[in-house]
Amino acid sequence: MKAVVVERAGGPEVLEYKDVPTPTVKPGWSLVQIKGFGINHSEIFTRDGESPSVKFPRILGIECVGIVAESTSDKLQNGQKIISIMGEMGRAFDGSYAEYVLLPNEQIYPVQTKLNWTDLAAVPETFYTAFGSLKTLNLQADDSVLIRSGASGVGIAALNLIKSKYPEMRVTGSARKQSKEQVLLDAGYDFAIVDQDGELQTAKNYDKVLELVGPKTLKDTFNHVKPQGIVCNTGELGGQWYMDGFDPITDIHEGAYLTSLYSGEVNSEKLNELLDYISKYHVDVAPTKVYQLNQVREAHEYLESGHNLGKVVVIN
Repeated sequence: MKAVVVERAGGPEVLEYKDVPTPTVKPGWSLVQIKGFGINHSEIFTRDGESPSVKFPRILGIECVGIVAESTSDKLQNGQKIISIMGEMGRAFDGSYAEYVLLPNEQIYPVQTKLNWTDLAAVPETFYTAFGSLKTLNLQADDSVLIRSGASGVGIAALNLIKSKYPEMRVTGSARKQSKEQVLLDAGYDFAIVDQDGELQTAKNYDKVLELVGPKTLKDTFNHVKPQGIVCNTGELGGQWYMDGFDPITDIHEGAYLTSLYSGEVNSEKLNELLDYISKYHVDVAPTKVYQLNQVREAHEYLESGHNLGKVVVIN
């Protein structure tokens, strides 16, 4: 089969499109024919060598959509449409940057959807993360919402999920560059603000905040939350995984709440709940950029350029 292999840590140039043996089914695992997958920032971190547990060579890719090709489980049928995300896919074992992937049976989730493969490929990690995050924020129709890193894939997914159900809700997006403010407005945000050197350039406070930059800006985020407001820390786009100098007693103000979303907590029921929501509210899930498997290097370059808005996918 064709696959994109990383032999050593480095830039996009280490992503090699080549022939490799198709995996052989083993007990407890099933072979999935990959129809598409999204490109994620965490895969770029891993490619750069910032995931110490990952050993090279490795086929990256933490998510995929496809069909069951050969299974050892009586709960999975050949030809069944599935989604797989997270676990140790693309980290402890080879992932989705390929035509086929061998996955643990418990990490394969059958789904029901009429979405085409290109749109479905944009859903798993990005929309699942956004959907779960919005559920933890306990959104109400009259909430004011801030999405920190509003132009990211999860940010745009969250915006689309919100606006499809609550078209009148006021949603603000932040971006690191002033030049991207108009881009956010064009994408559907009601307001856009600059996130300069980790500080939001506004005096406004919000009922709910989706924090996608992560620990790097979480302390500043709590300076912009209303009393009893909620912050969901989901992303780590700031490249920082842990908090330094964060005092929950003094840094969480006015009885605000901090919650989080870990997309590794997943099952078929949750994924199908998301797909039902997408269908019911006619959510636009189309990716903003589509590549082929032999263009994964270009897809990484595009995502790293900072010019992307929304989700980047690869289709087989």
